[in-house]
Amino acid sequence: MKITVLDGYTLSPGDLSWKELEKLGDCTIYDRTPSDLTVKRAKNADIVLTNKTVLSDRIINELPKMKYIGILATGYDVVDINTAKEKGIPVTNVPSYGTESVAQMVFAHILNLIHRVAHHALTVREGKWAASDDFCYWDFPLMELQGKILGIIGIGRIGQATSRIAKAFGMKILAYDIYPPEKLLKGVKTVALDDLLKKSDIVTLHSPMTGENKKMINKQRLEMMKSTAYLINTSRGPLIDEQALADTLNKEEIAGAGLDVLSIEPPKKDNPLYNAKNCFITPHIAWATKAARQRLMNIAVDNVMQYINGKPVNIVNEV
Repeated sequence: MKITVLDGYTLSPGDLSWKELEKLGDCTIYDRTPSDLTVKRAKNADIVLTNKTVLSDRIINELPKMKYIGILATGYDVVDINTAKEKGIPVTNVPSYGTESVAQMVFAHILNLIHRVAHHALTVREGKWAASDDFCYWDFPLMELQGKILGIIGIGRIGQATSRIAKAFGMKILAYDIYPPEKLLKGVKTVALDDLLKKSDIVTLHSPMTGENKKMINKQRLEMMKSTAYLINTSRGPLIDEQALADTLNKEEIAGAGLDVLSIEPPKKDNPLYNAKNCFITPHIAWATKAARQRLMNIAVDNVMQYINGKPVNIVNEV
């Protein structure tokens, strides 16, 4: 059984081992694969694993030996799952591996915004505290989370994990989901999307990317938010109209944004959010704690093993 990993570097830049996967077959692991080398590198593989390397309709049709595709992530939009299904190729993903890590990053961004941790630490290094006439100073209004309203758009696993942390901070919680789960944390109230945007002090996005919700946070919906509210996105970049958000921030119509994802990654140099006021961007690292990546590795390897044993799991395109 020949196994090819097209882009293993982000999962393991050297701190995790591929040895369990290597036990399952003749394994070749590439750190990254440019699009023009995808077919060449995967053409002899029975099993192909990818994180962000695209396996389009054309590429899948050029890989007649491929029998299985494993995605090293939860989202599977990099693979044409319908073409794979037509060819009888199961596609698997890795659900649930990063729930706690992503929820943790939500509050890393929230706490940075409401205390301006990075900014104040920088001004201390620059000598502002040493030159202060008082024993302390702050450059922005500071917010206490107790009693504030957190609006969660998408109340799946990560949304629910976020709600548990919010409750520990004493926050009130509103949630919007097209298909809300039957059981939610006590005190979580489901509301219409517009109501959530109007009432929340902080809005956090946890929706999967679909054809229907692209740029769901647009100019009109940003105008519904409080001028003192913050927007957090650790989910999918295309959920936000980035130009509309940049304009809203620059006009100070909301208080700030904390983003771990953008619509194009790596982003283009002219992304309007780079220079937007009170906008803090991290490079898609909410998922990337070592604990979360190890879980991802374990599940991805188990997916391959279960397929080899004739009992495939976590299939996203039932064949």
